[in-house]
Amino acid sequence: MNTSITEQIVSEKDSLFPNLENLFCDINIHEYQDAMHRTQQSVIAFLEDTRQPFSGVSPKELRKQFEYIDLNAPPISYEELFDEVNDLYTQHAIAFHHPKYVAHLNCPVVIPAVAAEAMISSINSSLDTWDQSAGGTLMEQKLIEWTCQEIGFNKTSDGIFTSGGSQSNLMGMLLARDHYSAKFLNHNIKKDGLPKEAHRFRIFVSEAAHFSIQKSASMLGLGEQAVIKIKTDRSFRMNSVLLEDAVRKEIENGNIPIAVVATAGTTDFGNVDPLINISGIAKKYNLWFHVDAAYGCALLLTDKHRHLINGIEEADSVTVDYHKAFFQPVSSSGFLVKDKNYFRLITHYADYLNPKDHDEDEIPNQVNKSIQTTRRFDALKLWFTLRIIGKKGLGNYIDRIITTAREAVEALENDPHFELLNSSDISALVFRYSADPFKTFDLNRINTYIKSQLYKQGNALTAGTKVNGQFYLKFTILNPLTTIEDIKSILNIIKKYGNEYIEVN
Repeated sequence: MNTSITEQIVSEKDSLFPNLENLFCDINIHEYQDAMHRTQQSVIAFLEDTRQPFSGVSPKELRKQFEYIDLNAPPISYEELFDEVNDLYTQHAIAFHHPKYVAHLNCPVVIPAVAAEAMISSINSSLDTWDQSAGGTLMEQKLIEWTCQEIGFNKTSDGIFTSGGSQSNLMGMLLARDHYSAKFLNHNIKKDGLPKEAHRFRIFVSEAAHFSIQKSASMLGLGEQAVIKIKTDRSFRMNSVLLEDAVRKEIENGNIPIAVVATAGTTDFGNVDPLINISGIAKKYNLWFHVDAAYGCALLLTDKHRHLINGIEEADSVTVDYHKAFFQPVSSSGFLVKDKNYFRLITHYADYLNPKDHDEDEIPNQVNKSIQTTRRFDALKLWFTLRIIGKKGLGNYIDRIITTAREAVEALENDPHFELLNSSDISALVFRYSADPFKTFDLNRINTYIKSQLYKQGNALTAGTKVNGQFYLKFTILNPLTTIEDIKSILNIIKKYGNEYIEVN
């Protein structure tokens, strides 16, 4: 009878390594199968038992259960473990797949990507260097190439998978800073640190842009004061006329505009800034043009609505979040650049990892383009998805989501109990419950109460936000299973809680 190499090693070294039964290797295949089967059954139970988006448990209630957990106690069985995890987590997990979850930018996931996730975790490749990933490197590069083509970049483009939109935006601002310094100040920030002019660098964003741009400016040593917010128009899109006025004003004040960030799909309103106009201003004033399409990259999938992000192909860099718009499990995002040579600004060589002679031998080390070293093979999830479902299939989901959002606009506009603040290019709607106009009520208090009741009961979940100091509710529709009937049901629940507040007060 043949024995595996691992079995021979274990036999020889059993006295030194007595507890190898849990290690992922060929001698423990049966344990692996059992553990994965139990995991599968737990997830199936989660799907079958979920009747609403959230259990309604409070932090105080759930925290009490953790007081009795001793992580230094003797090991428990798989059966005990899954029972424990169900009590502490699974039965209270937010169900993003539920049609009445319309809160944050969390999409339901597709099954091919879930299958890939199991393979990713088990094989555990690290995508920083070729000698740790081999074919994984080429699969990631192929998906980056595909995304660049969908954006409209040419063959000089490149990119890297990232942990999320915030990391991608950080990389965009990092390259913008270092590119300006190298090209216009003849200063190498990577080697010599910030130039003396850095405190005068300015980055322009709309007032509806994602907060990660300010965080990026802070982390890059420019300070949040470097970020100039441009007012939006009535549709909550960046006002490009005010953008150019602001650029001129900063120049007149002795400051140095280096970049402009356009948002393709704002978090609150789901709208796309005027990319073509902003691109023209960026070129006129030699600004790095970054497009944060973490949400709006969904429009790349649909022929019907692709025109809404025309102009994205003019960007120097682009953020995409596959785990927002491509129905991928967290994390799965990307950072793309028009010119692959920009990555030289952040490339570092380590003899033990990615020596420079690897470039000469054309060995593809993805770490040359990343601010991470160890990276998961998140690209495999998108590979599975495109090969099983395809771009058209994903695009059909997006078309359905946008249609539902537009039907929701009509429902809100036709119901006197609600005040709708915006329409949306994609699927985010900001609105509030509006009380009897003949009586005086604090709408901020009413809508805050409604949101708290939604989470307390868990039968439907919306998000909340503030606009001009006023509190609003928000639908973020990212589930193709969500129908207009689901939306109308949620609106009825909101009216119920709003009426309850009025009756009590």
